[in-house]
Amino acid sequence: MTACSATPPGADDAVGVLEAHHWQLIAAFDADGQPARQWRQPNRPALQLDFQEQRLAVRNLCNVLGAAYRVEGAAMKVEAPVSTKKACAEPGLMALEQRVAAQLPRARGYTLGTAQPTGKPTLALAFADGSRWQLLGQPTPATRHGSAGEQVFFEVAPQQVSCNHPLMRDAMCLRVRELRYDAGGRQQVVGDWRILQGGIEGYRHEAGIRNVLRVKRYSTARNGQLPADAPSHALVLDMVVESERVR
Repeated sequence: MTACSATPPGADDAVGVLEAHHWQLIAAFDADGQPARQWRQPNRPALQLDFQEQRLAVRNLCNVLGAAYRVEGAAMKVEAPVSTKKACAEPGLMALEQRVAAQLPRARGYTLGTAQPTGKPTLALAFADGSRWQLLGQPTPATRHGSAGEQVFFEVAPQQVSCNHPLMRDAMCLRVRELRYDAGGRQQVVGDWRILQGGIEGYRHEAGIRNVLRVKRYSTARNGQLPADAPSHALVLDMVVESERVR
């Protein structure tokens, strides 16, 4: 396990650290301090916890679990989670999701620290049954880009197209157009098809699949200056809204 040193931030400081990072589960232990392997699904990304506006989300399951949380000194309280209702055919994944949903309300305490020698933040969660999780923090896109970002929707064409790239020969790029949803949830096209330079972080395109994506858009300007040889915005996938295989 990664060595770490603990720090005792105040509640406001702690919430700021929690919300500024994605938290990936790197180790889990039972009440006797022995490794607990029931929190990891083979060949799947580790559990990820995200804290935002007094809500906790757990990702890399079949569904996204969401729950209200609060910190009081060194204590953390998590309400019973709710989830989206997607069925998952992958063996064991739904069972893992159910175990996580049952475990979160048992959270009792937390400790923030710093991993050595990397300096990355760590989060230890202690549960009422004596077990604990150890998580490692990675800065969120908002932390990396210095702003909350703007939410936009893109339709992604099923086939990529050839495009110019200063560092890659025979580069292929996505074709996208911007969408909007009105108050009634009706989809409207608000932009023409265009070639997207730079791609969308977290999105992996499959040929023949038309997708509608919810994306966070962040300005890449620093001190009011845009980069000379890079896109003016960084795009980060938030969620896939629609998928359709096109023949």
